[in-house]
Amino acid sequence: MYQQGLNAYRRTEVQSRTPLELVVMLYDGALRFTSQAREAIERRDIRARRDATSRLLAIVSELQNTLDLEKGGEVAVQLDGLYDYMTAKIVESSTKNDVAPLDEVRKLLEPLRDAWQTIASASQPASSVATPAIPVGALPAQPSVTVGAKELPI
Repeated sequence: MYQQGLNAYRRTEVQSRTPLELVVMLYDGALRFTSQAREAIERRDIRARRDATSRLLAIVSELQNTLDLEKGGEVAVQLDGLYDYMTAKIVESSTKNDVAPLDEVRKLLEPLRDAWQTIASASQPASSVATPAIPVGALPAQPSVTVGAKELPI
């Protein structure tokens, strides 16, 4: 019963967000999984590191896949390269069981997240109510990203 309520809350939360707010949510998830992967490495918890790293990679991949390189111009091209770099650092961290590359990824993610938050906040008047960007019922019970054939919750 509790899980059903939680899933309904998550679905409503995602559906009531603007596309810009959804990008901020992806960055928040990336930062959360960066921390989880770092903590798992420190605890020597291979399974937790693998899970957090997989989710982090999925989010970075989703951010990269949403780039419109034609319309986004130089900013989109620069972000694309940055996401490639982050992906390499995340993989390096996982293969070497080293937190330093994750710390570098965090330093890159934080200002990007803050910039997107500023854009999202500026694009909506304080008195307006966000309308769903995605039709009701079109989202899974838990927000997720799909990587290949695998769907990962965020």
